[in-house]
Amino acid sequence: MRSLIQKLLSRLKLAPDDLLRDAVYRRLWSSILISSLGGQVTMLALPLTAVMLLQATPTQMGMLTAMEIAPFILFSLPGGVWLDRVRKLPVYIAGETLLAFAVASVPLAWWLGWLTMPWLYAVGFFIGTVFTVAGSAAQVVLTQVVARDRLVEAHAKNSLASSGAEVAGPGVAGALIRLLGAPVALLVDACALLGSALILRGVHVEENRETAGRRRAAFWDDLVAGLRFVMHQRLLVALATCVGLLQMCHHAALVVQILFATRTLGMSEQAVGLSYVGLGVGTVAASLLGDRISRRLGPGPCLVLGFAITGSGWALLSMAPVGPWGVAAFVVMLGLFGFGAVLVFINFLALRQAVTPEPLLGRMTSTMRWLTLLPAGPGALLGGWLGEHIGLRAALAFSGITAMLLAIGAWQWATIRGVRSLPEAIRVRGTEALAEGTT
Repeated sequence: MRSLIQKLLSRLKLAPDDLLRDAVYRRLWSSILISSLGGQVTMLALPLTAVMLLQATPTQMGMLTAMEIAPFILFSLPGGVWLDRVRKLPVYIAGETLLAFAVASVPLAWWLGWLTMPWLYAVGFFIGTVFTVAGSAAQVVLTQVVARDRLVEAHAKNSLASSGAEVAGPGVAGALIRLLGAPVALLVDACALLGSALILRGVHVEENRETAGRRRAAFWDDLVAGLRFVMHQRLLVALATCVGLLQMCHHAALVVQILFATRTLGMSEQAVGLSYVGLGVGTVAASLLGDRISRRLGPGPCLVLGFAITGSGWALLSMAPVGPWGVAAFVVMLGLFGFGAVLVFINFLALRQAVTPEPLLGRMTSTMRWLTLLPAGPGALLGGWLGEHIGLRAALAFSGITAMLLAIGAWQWATIRGVRSLPEAIRVRGTEALAEGTT
């Protein structure tokens, strides 16, 4: 028994070159873990507040999701230009703090009797606005802490932090929601976000920004330069197209899956919370195996595999019977989505960061987020419309079938299928050359 314990402990011991041995990355990773634990509460409590407390319709749920996405469409491109002119870490810290106050406003409004769907729409829009800028800043901060040839590993470890939260978080969130009510439970996330911001204040990064060129260039020229850089890179265009279609499928399913669980399968708030442990199991498994799978198959084929896995989960749930087998299908769907989504995004993020020179990272990140989330709003509205006028199963079936067709199409695209290793950053002569269309 003692030897078995020693063997297990030896396996858990960090390798000498493990990223978590780096103090700066470890603080960043810890912040992600704490923020993700609180985020599990909001992920469940916010839609449950709308569904159970305010009796939201599928169309209203689609509107709520669309309001969270709209800021990405409106502010991503100018936000990216601004990010390339400022230090990223302070923006990231300010974003965590502002999110805490936004989340805390929901229980406050509920206590004062002001809570309505328009209030939730406003909160969703504000959260989306903060994520638009601070979320892009967080992605760039990672490239300032981790060497580019280890970005897939770093994203996998970051995903492991959020995945660990997804295993423990839903059960805790379900218990908190049952004990305190969905609105009040959101205060836990607010506290977690403030804790994350405090940890980030101790992170030290160096930025090698070409500030002189940034000051001379006009704001519009910088914005155009970022767009031109993305549009002139075949790999970035292919990634934006494929991941954008996946986002459309994801948001079409997202707006109906809790409605399906509570109204079709008859699950309680606590049962829904416990089911989300399946999401955590899927993401943990992919976080542990994702770097290895990516090295074996290559980042491109790994992306395609992720598309297929996520689609199979939505298709399975669309056919689930009412009863215990339906509940099991809901859990399996969450696990498949978690596994597939991690495979997609650790490779998607690493590929786009690896190919981009540092002075353009902010604009590239914001441009790619803008392009990939353009289809998400229509996807959310379409999912809500299908759920209300045809049936909740129709929205899930649409997402599942479309995602699996996406996997087939992406495999035929040599620009995606042929990527077997991380590329090197494109060499550019400067902002002026990019604005003229030269890369």
